[in-house]
Amino acid sequence: MTAVYPGHESIEATSVSGLTVAGIRAAVRPVLRRLGDTAGAREKARDYAFGEVRALADAGIALVGVAREDGGAGGSLRDVAEVVIEVARADSSVAQALRSSFIIAEQVSSRPDLPHRDVILTRLRNRDLFAGTSNERTGGASGQVNATARRDGAGWVVDGEKYYSTGGLYASWFSTQALADDGTVVRFTVPVDREGVERLDDFDAVGQRLTASGTTRLTNVRVSDDEVTFPDRAQPDNPWPGSFAQFYLAAVQAGVAARALDDAVGYVREKARPIKHSSADTSAEDPYVRQTIGQIAGRAQAARAVVLLAAETLEDVRGLTGPTARTAGAAAAVHVAHTSAIAIESALDAAELLFDVGGGSITNRDLGFDRHWRNARTAANHNPRQWKQAIAGAYHLTGEEPPTTGLF
Repeated sequence: MTAVYPGHESIEATSVSGLTVAGIRAAVRPVLRRLGDTAGAREKARDYAFGEVRALADAGIALVGVAREDGGAGGSLRDVAEVVIEVARADSSVAQALRSSFIIAEQVSSRPDLPHRDVILTRLRNRDLFAGTSNERTGGASGQVNATARRDGAGWVVDGEKYYSTGGLYASWFSTQALADDGTVVRFTVPVDREGVERLDDFDAVGQRLTASGTTRLTNVRVSDDEVTFPDRAQPDNPWPGSFAQFYLAAVQAGVAARALDDAVGYVREKARPIKHSSADTSAEDPYVRQTIGQIAGRAQAARAVVLLAAETLEDVRGLTGPTARTAGAAAAVHVAHTSAIAIESALDAAELLFDVGGGSITNRDLGFDRHWRNARTAANHNPRQWKQAIAGAYHLTGEEPPTTGLF
């Protein structure tokens, strides 16, 4: 099944062969401008950007990085990173909400053996968006699966609840997993309008409030055999599929840092007044304000630089096989761990320093500048950076390989 929106017919692969990265970036530029202009007000009103997200999808944003012969726009992981940073610069909640769609696109691009690859490519070409999570709020260890899948005729019936369904309210498709009676993990993707699928708007974090990351409730959801895959027990050459997912989060942080710089510069130029004992006539001429802007700019540059460097590292791993792939994959995973830590710290610093370019008025709620720190902080908590740093340290000291879960 392919989701079709009113006035939005199914698009064949041949009709998108002319897509380019430059063309997509040009098409989304006015959409990102609208997102940036309204991000603060929408967060206060809990007003989801359904129209803008659909416009981004229709422009083919998730096809950046997908080979042109597959109906994509082509482009490298650096191109993907630059697009994600720009989306996050406008509204980091929207960038976060698109994460599953970009992850699916990356899997299609890097794995010719991906189950249901042709079906997924068709959905991407049709501008569908994806959401997915395995997370449950059960009190057990992270990754524990309590959702159940029982055989029923030629298919399955699934029951359970999944949390952190990032992008769920925007998506056409939802992917997750459940446990069969014999302990087998059953992975599946279903349309979000399937009977028994309920999407809840109950995400209540301090930041990233409009990522649509709430609960997906599954009640007697019927899943056919052709919608199911089972984990491959064979060890892949490169068992670090989580590297791209973590790289994506770092790109979101780089976008937050860039937006903090935008708002700091804009405030100084348009609203700030020099403090009473300043030697300057305007805030833009105050040496300490200038120093602070320089600090924020440095943090934003550092975040962007490490993300783009990580993109090149991950690009070099694509297509490798055998022992070379495993060695390069481990090194790339550690590289992305360093990237994550630096991007997080840079975004948090930039978002906090923003308040040093003004006086009391810069803290006014109508400006909403606190959301940058809240967004960076919330995104950082998905995968604690101290674990990444400790694991990276062990790798450098002893050669111990990093974990192979999607959270690293």
